[in-house]
Amino acid sequence: MRVTSAMAILLAALTICAPISMDLYLPALPALTRDLGTTTSAAQLTITACLTGLALGQVITGPLSDRFGRRRPLLVGLAAFVLASGACALSPSIETLILARLGQGFAAATGIVIAQASGRDLYSGQRLLEYYSRLAVLGGLAAIVGPVLGSHVARLTGWRGMFLLLCLVGSVLLAASARVARETLPLSSRTGPGLHVLLGRFHGMARDGLFIGAVITMGGIQAASFAYLAGGTFILQEIYGLSAQGYALIFAITATGYMSFGSLSARLSVRWSEMAVLALGLTLAGLAAAGLILAAFAHLPLLCMTVPMFALLSGVGLTVPPTTSLAMGGYPHLAGTAASVLQAARFGFGASLVPLVGIAGPEDARPFAIIVASGVGTASLAYIALMRPRFSNSIEQVESARA
Repeated sequence: MRVTSAMAILLAALTICAPISMDLYLPALPALTRDLGTTTSAAQLTITACLTGLALGQVITGPLSDRFGRRRPLLVGLAAFVLASGACALSPSIETLILARLGQGFAAATGIVIAQASGRDLYSGQRLLEYYSRLAVLGGLAAIVGPVLGSHVARLTGWRGMFLLLCLVGSVLLAASARVARETLPLSSRTGPGLHVLLGRFHGMARDGLFIGAVITMGGIQAASFAYLAGGTFILQEIYGLSAQGYALIFAITATGYMSFGSLSARLSVRWSEMAVLALGLTLAGLAAAGLILAAFAHLPLLCMTVPMFALLSGVGLTVPPTTSLAMGGYPHLAGTAASVLQAARFGFGASLVPLVGIAGPEDARPFAIIVASGVGTASLAYIALMRPRFSNSIEQVESARA
């Protein structure tokens, strides 16, 4: 299938639903907490709810897209995103907002699953790696623009205006998808109906050590980045005294690391190998986690906190493209299901750990640093225990076959 420019742009744009759903309103979290008369931990539950919805949405949307194609689930998901964003804007209480955020995350999962699965339908090899690298760069760009834009929108309209903006973005994407989106999964490649078929797919993936290693690596490293998303706004504003605009500027600088190193990742993977770049990214993230532990426990100045934050997102940027490529490369016939499991781990790990970031209150950064270190440590252990041995065995089998 020939990929038109409009289709390529749309697939890239679909990936912004998840990051802007997470990032746009982060500068307003302290104001939202005061406006709704709630606590820091309860406000952070709105992030947890969105992450939970994103994880559950992945698990359902991926297999559905393998069964019914990519286009129909995409249109339904984007319509639901518009409605859920409107519900967030109108929420009268923190409890209602948490429920609406759960629905918003569930719907936002559609865009990222369809973008990744469609990419696997259309590309392979180096082009597939480059495609996932572009998605990582776009995610970094959305992360940069989101809080900066959100801080200005919050100043003009309050936190509710940011959800109305998300409603508008979803409407634009829905209209564009209805006009531009083409089906990338032919009827002959779609999977059959039945729960036993779905369970069989998941069972086969669960026996694939390289795939499971990639899933846990993705979950761990993304849990660290989501801890930064949830905790960074309180740490920089409540502990270091930055304004919402100051936080947005620091966030934009650190997110530049994600975008820059995400772009570099594909080129380095071609020159070295995906596993080597993955190891480099985990090493950089590990050093960043150590720096955050030191800064949080020793109460070091702002620069000593922000430099490791930049290094953390840079390490995540290096890690995500090769991890995605290694996980998806072995499942061209089940791209939607594979993408759903991978992305469910990404958001599920984050949802389980983010509530702990604010457990000691908005003026204590130690839980944040510990959670970041735990996420990076989990990812590193999965790489060492599951990915490297399976990858080495695969290389040996290929070399033996050639001999």
